[in-house]
Amino acid sequence: MPVTPVDVHLFWNFRSPYAYLASTRLWFLFDDFHTNLVFHPLPGWNGRSAPERAKKKIPLTRQDVGRHARRYGIPLNPPPITTDPTRAAACALVAMAHGKTREWVVETMATEWADGQDIGQIDVLRGIAERIGVPPDEVEAAADDPSVHKVLQEEHVALKDQLGVMGVPTFVIGEEIFWGNDRIDFVAEHLTELRLRKVR
Repeated sequence: MPVTPVDVHLFWNFRSPYAYLASTRLWFLFDDFHTNLVFHPLPGWNGRSAPERAKKKIPLTRQDVGRHARRYGIPLNPPPITTDPTRAAACALVAMAHGKTREWVVETMATEWADGQDIGQIDVLRGIAERIGVPPDEVEAAADDPSVHKVLQEEHVALKDQLGVMGVPTFVIGEEIFWGNDRIDFVAEHLTELRLRKVR
């Protein structure tokens, strides 16, 4: 009997180091289970600590993320502290339209957190687009397009607030909410309980 895939809503902010950690290990949720990725890129500080609080958290966060990165065997080279994720979120909508959501997420997070580049810069975003096969001109056009930013606010941020999502990365399946890079295994357990694991 065919299995109906379940939607997994993923709320994301490209400035989050914990989203970077998650970007290196979450994809089995969509490869090994009958699931649909519904991606919600968030602009600015949505889903993250406000700037003043973030400044105080940076030393502790860097230590914590560094430990995770060493355990995962992945590089960690933080971007400039002034990096703004809004353009990357806007450009993600272009990647999504081209069926390149996963590629955009993986390449953008690696460019930012492994290579230490500022993903708020147009040339950096164009380079990401070129590497994953998304038209760079479309990405550049979307980066500062008010109508695209309006979609981010009215669709993605509004749904985040409606559901009560507090941080990123957050996975939402029905009424179940899983917040954090270290909750991915719980997401997999829940999908297993729903009998959504693919038989190979």
